[in-house]
Amino acid sequence: MRVLSTYRLQMRGPASGQAFTFADAEKLLDYFAQLGVSHLYLSPILAAGEGSSHGYDVTDPTTVSTELGGAEGFRRLTEAARRRNIGLIVDIVPNHVGVDVARQNRWWWDVLTHGRQSAYSSYFDIDWTLDPDGRIVLPVLGSDDDIADLIVDGDVLRLGNLEYPIRSGTGDGTGSEVHGRQHYKLTAWRTGICGYRRFFSITSLAALRQEDRAVFDTTHAEVRRWFAENLVDGIRIDHPDGLADPAGYLAWLRELTGPEGWIIIEKILAVDEPLDPSLPVAGTTGYDVLREIGGLFVDPTGVDALTGLVESAGAEYSATPEMARELKVQAVTDTLASELRRLCRAVVAATGRDNERLPEAVAALLSQIGVYRSDYLTLTSVLPVAISEATDRQSELADPLALLAAALTMNAEVGVRLQQLCGAATAKAMEDCLFYRDARLVSLNEVGGEPLHFGVSAAEFHQRAADRATLWPLAMATLTTHDTKRGEDVRARIGVLSQVPSLWTELVHGWERTTPSPDPLTGLFLWQNIFGVWPPGGTVSNELRQRLHGYAEKAVREAAVHTTWNDPVTEFETALHTWLDAVMDGPVAVELTATAAKLDEHARVDALGQKLIALTAPGIPDVYQGTELWEDSLVDPDNRRAVDYAARRDELAAVANPEATAHPKIRVVHAALQLRRERPDTFLAGGYRPVLAAGAAAEHVVAFLRGDDVLVAVSRWTVRLADIGWTDTTLTIPCGVWTDVLTGASYSGQVSAGELFDELPVALLARNNA
Repeated sequence: MRVLSTYRLQMRGPASGQAFTFADAEKLLDYFAQLGVSHLYLSPILAAGEGSSHGYDVTDPTTVSTELGGAEGFRRLTEAARRRNIGLIVDIVPNHVGVDVARQNRWWWDVLTHGRQSAYSSYFDIDWTLDPDGRIVLPVLGSDDDIADLIVDGDVLRLGNLEYPIRSGTGDGTGSEVHGRQHYKLTAWRTGICGYRRFFSITSLAALRQEDRAVFDTTHAEVRRWFAENLVDGIRIDHPDGLADPAGYLAWLRELTGPEGWIIIEKILAVDEPLDPSLPVAGTTGYDVLREIGGLFVDPTGVDALTGLVESAGAEYSATPEMARELKVQAVTDTLASELRRLCRAVVAATGRDNERLPEAVAALLSQIGVYRSDYLTLTSVLPVAISEATDRQSELADPLALLAAALTMNAEVGVRLQQLCGAATAKAMEDCLFYRDARLVSLNEVGGEPLHFGVSAAEFHQRAADRATLWPLAMATLTTHDTKRGEDVRARIGVLSQVPSLWTELVHGWERTTPSPDPLTGLFLWQNIFGVWPPGGTVSNELRQRLHGYAEKAVREAAVHTTWNDPVTEFETALHTWLDAVMDGPVAVELTATAAKLDEHARVDALGQKLIALTAPGIPDVYQGTELWEDSLVDPDNRRAVDYAARRDELAAVANPEATAHPKIRVVHAALQLRRERPDTFLAGGYRPVLAAGAAAEHVVAFLRGDDVLVAVSRWTVRLADIGWTDTTLTIPCGVWTDVLTGASYSGQVSAGELFDELPVALLARNNA
């Protein structure tokens, strides 16, 4: 079954507190079919940690989660979906497994019990040389002194909620004595020493060695069955950049799925980074598309004023690239110190030489690399250029950099460790830190985004879309995911501030005088997020209040300027929460409400525009659960809240009822998905051509053709547009009669923009009798 569109569902078992199982999805199949979805796209469904709310902590890759309904529940969903002409895509997690509760992962438990003699010891990327006695170092204790408090309880060691196995014949004596006889060594988590590769710096997620074919075959046996039994049409691969050999892994995966299986990869691309065309995949999960589409609606005229606002809060914005480099150095040398030490040991082993400045040189080198990893065929120049730049910046590191370069040619492990460290450092420094500090326009601070690029011009967008139509026509196009820091409509609302920078500057300065934030830059960052979700009616529910408090706390800890996850600063966080309540309960709330009400219409225009483009531009569009209506999600776990499908059923019914007023967003989603089903070749292989508007307000129109029978047009920057109106602006329609499937109006020849956008700020035209 050809993939025309996807609808992402966040699967959760009952223990998560917000269950959404296979049976729940099955009950909604009629709704998804009516909406026009071609494929459901499920979050990870293999057995995960008990009560997992996301499924990325898989504990048994060979078993479908019983919490979700097990293998039989999955089959029932698949068969019921097929009867409605809906296929399934499943998210899989090859890089790591969950080990937070060791007993829940039988492979991990066995390795802890039997050490290198375990049948699963080769499955995990364990550093067996870290401990002099060859034990696995587990950084799980609050303090090394906690060893004295270990208790022998039958065949396990316990400390509070921690539980670890005791190998046979070693259980006599005190907890401390028994611990000394095991194949693992428990240490304090603050030491930064870990005996296995992790997912980034998350100790509860242990990495797998997918470069070993036996490990691949075992961990993908269930996935192989899905394809063999025609249960799925494709898979999404979580974080392939963490693997030792992503390209080799994907080649094996292609063998498993067959040539028709739809494979997309969670590959975050830099602005100037091409996806390696030799990879046997359909493309990425679409963070690149998200940046391009969202950037279209950022008004470039606002850049100077918003940059000035940041600098008035005490930051020198031009110093942001240097801050990024410093954060990456910090991530390498501090957060990922264990991984850095392992890499350096590999360099010494390969060359037989050491250099005391080798760790510093590695950090300096990685701080010059702007991609997640540089060993793809299209990126062969990245590493030598970075070595050159690091040497130019710090000539005293020339010798250790030369040592590293030599080691890269001598031992493949050095290259693998370097690339894995690079990706983890990029994520920790950029998405997990800098993007919570940069306060110029926070809608740009998104996974796969680049805040220094203030939006995307129409010319850039058209060129990238045309290239995607040629090279990656089946890549995913998305606006919201389970990892986005703000949902699509929240970003659209915040993006409107680029059109009113002077008004926003005046408002923020006034709010900081009457209700000063604990820190001006923190305040500037949070003011935008508060505005992004502020209800136009002004009523702040208890739920919204709690969500904003939760988001603000997470944001300041991720930023790690005034407080952190590991060392929360109570005084600052208390002041932050007090300030938030003062904002929501004080006079600022009145102005926030007035501003939100004033600009909400313009935000809706942009939200509809970006949604229609995502649904019709080159690529396979994904609708994240619930985003067929307005949504106000912030970062996880906020964006994984339960969806009110009863409300969505009612709104979809209104679309088909000529007497009802349908919600504009579901109207757009439904029309676009139905058109994709009716004209699949147009969207899958129809190419892409820009259509240029003419007239005084031409820059406020973005339009393009798919194939020769679908034309898409959207309006943008409507705050400025309101000052001049559409006047003489027109769009020339190709020959024939075209009908707007959203409104039913017909057009031909030269059409006035005012007429085209009279009912809705977007148009989806289909050539009649195509």
